[in-house]
Amino acid sequence: MSDPMAEIKASFFLECEDLLESLFDALQSMSAGERDNETINVAFRAVHSIKGGAGAFSLNDLVSFAHHFETTMDAVRSGTLEIDEDLSALFFRCGDMLSDLVRAARDETGVDEDAVSAIVSELTEYSGAEAEGASEADALADFTPAALDLGDLDAGPAPSDDETAAALEALLAGGPPPLPGLADAPAAPSGLRPYLIEFKPEPELYESGNEPLFLLRSLRELGSCSVDLVFDPPESFAAAVTRTGATWKVVIETDVEKDALSDVFEFVENLCRLEIKPVAPASEPALPDIPGTAPANSAVPPVEPAGEREPEADPTPEPEAAAEPEPEPAPPVASKTEDTKKPASSEKAASKPAAKAPAAPQATVRVDLDRVDRLVNLVGELVINQAMLSQSVNEAGLAKSTAVTSGLDEFLQLTRDIQDSVMMIRAQPVKSLFQRMARIVREASAAVGKTVILETEGETTEIDKTVIERLADPLTHMIRNAVDHGLEKPDDRLAAGKPKAGTVTLTAAHKSGRVTIEIADDGAGINRPRVRQIAIDKGLISPDAQLSDTEIDNLLFMPGFSTAKEVSNLSGRGVGMDVVKSAITNLGGRVFITSTEGVGTTFTISLPLTLAVLDGMVVRVEQETLVIPLSSIGETLTIQSDAIEPLGPETSVLSVRDTLVPIFDLGVELGYRAPREDYSGSIALLIVQEDDSLAALVIDHIEDQRQVVIKGLDEGFGRVPGVAAATILGNGRIALILDTSDLIASASGRTRVPGLVKKAS
Repeated sequence: MSDPMAEIKASFFLECEDLLESLFDALQSMSAGERDNETINVAFRAVHSIKGGAGAFSLNDLVSFAHHFETTMDAVRSGTLEIDEDLSALFFRCGDMLSDLVRAARDETGVDEDAVSAIVSELTEYSGAEAEGASEADALADFTPAALDLGDLDAGPAPSDDETAAALEALLAGGPPPLPGLADAPAAPSGLRPYLIEFKPEPELYESGNEPLFLLRSLRELGSCSVDLVFDPPESFAAAVTRTGATWKVVIETDVEKDALSDVFEFVENLCRLEIKPVAPASEPALPDIPGTAPANSAVPPVEPAGEREPEADPTPEPEAAAEPEPEPAPPVASKTEDTKKPASSEKAASKPAAKAPAAPQATVRVDLDRVDRLVNLVGELVINQAMLSQSVNEAGLAKSTAVTSGLDEFLQLTRDIQDSVMMIRAQPVKSLFQRMARIVREASAAVGKTVILETEGETTEIDKTVIERLADPLTHMIRNAVDHGLEKPDDRLAAGKPKAGTVTLTAAHKSGRVTIEIADDGAGINRPRVRQIAIDKGLISPDAQLSDTEIDNLLFMPGFSTAKEVSNLSGRGVGMDVVKSAITNLGGRVFITSTEGVGTTFTISLPLTLAVLDGMVVRVEQETLVIPLSSIGETLTIQSDAIEPLGPETSVLSVRDTLVPIFDLGVELGYRAPREDYSGSIALLIVQEDDSLAALVIDHIEDQRQVVIKGLDEGFGRVPGVAAATILGNGRIALILDTSDLIASASGRTRVPGLVKKAS
């Protein structure tokens, strides 16, 4: 039987992934100069939510670090701390450390405590908080009700020492303490609805590291508030200090729904008693002058002294007010701005026009990837059975206009729609992967002493989740290579007339049914003479080898090759780029390089959208059935005798619209037959490769065009050159799916030329 707490904990860590993504989005916006209240609040809420959830599972290390991070972020939020370049960099490192702590808590591993302490010390210097050794419990114990700093919660002057003493005396005497510093909330703008929130924390809430102050401030962001704090008679001084009898009563005027108010308490809902009630608006909009009392005509209930009221009695609106139906909210006034919701202390925010309300988030459900994989496999079997049924109907010779064939066509379309929908479930944006690369750039640039800016494009491009997971390691190698080798040192960049900070651009896009990812830098480019000389010194090529620029660039992918002059933590050991090429090849992808000296270098990765299905052309060669990916086929053509040109005794090229294209006989390259005597009249597929070069692939016959289910061969057969995978056809036979780029790269190119054959005979 599964442990329900384990499932809840797993859900928390999944939620942390989304919260961390929101955090880094906000930090990136803040780094780019967008430092409005909402952006800062997004980052603050993400850290606070992680802290609250971690406290529920007693993840003390995570709670402690998040508390320090949150405290400094709150100083920025309240306007007492300004964000500069150094603080922005610190926040990014805090986000990285928070990610590490979440991962360590999830995997039950350790983290570098010295690194955590160093960052906490920096946060403490900025926030002026307690010393590093202070515990979370100590920090919370100093948080007394009378000394509460409500900040932007319509607070008045801070209480004096005499007022604080009076509050504690009243508390121990069993009555409600006077709460200086609580001012009236401003009159609610037209169209806002009042709610009464009664929030009573349990002792476990404080033990988990949560603080009511932050929850109340989050409420304040949703509307104007009036806050009252009521105590039950304490049984002891200890009970008074730990606030076990404290109840927060908040009257809020807001335009959000009740669910949005509940979301504020999401991570403490099991650690408190919470009740949220809509109340009818009063005829007079002003709230009571003295907290805990209300005028007779007010819909807000008076708060009686704790000693005089029933212990379990809930505050409710007056009967007359409760009987009235809740009015519809008035339409928003055109001139209304965000001033009504945000603190007046932020002049910048007040001067901006009202921001458009964000669209309500779409409902989502989290599903284990194993379940999705099983669904994908079942849909794959459905596709295979549909193909078998189609072939059986064709072999039966039924007319195309019969009800059976018409229904089969509809079944074919429905099967394809189901398959596309299932594939979309597996698809995910590359944004999470790009965010991980941002950390790699920060760490790599710090290690080599360079200033590097990462720019990203196409973060919403979707790709199969399994491809994203397996792409992380090769992409990490390439990013480090760009920072270490591609970009010059700051002094060299300035001497070359470039900005001191180098730029690495990460781009994703869909192209011809595949996903293309580019890693570009604005560095010095590839020094091809040096690369060639290193290859000669290592014995990788002969000194008299004639290589094109592309061939020289591809030397970087050879095992053991490195251009680093000295070994560092990042490079110089000859391991990396060959691993990159191997990993991308295993994904069914290709990687190639373009470089201009003095301008920069671009690595381009071309990958399939998914590892589950593909659109393919079914062809026949020497009675063997093969599948060629449709995305690699530019066009089909019939070879004319006058279009064939000789290029050696056993090699031919094809003239296609004044372009010479090499010819590859698929039957010869796969070992099915010897070269033909004449290729006139043969069918050829014009293959478009990743670098846009062309090649003509000769086949015998085109059978069909269909969507096929990919079945991997690696586990049983290892990697076969020119073969990407296999599939099951409608007749139950297995057909190989070809990797055209790999096939052409390793091909012999043997094709006989008709004129030479006749002369030889």
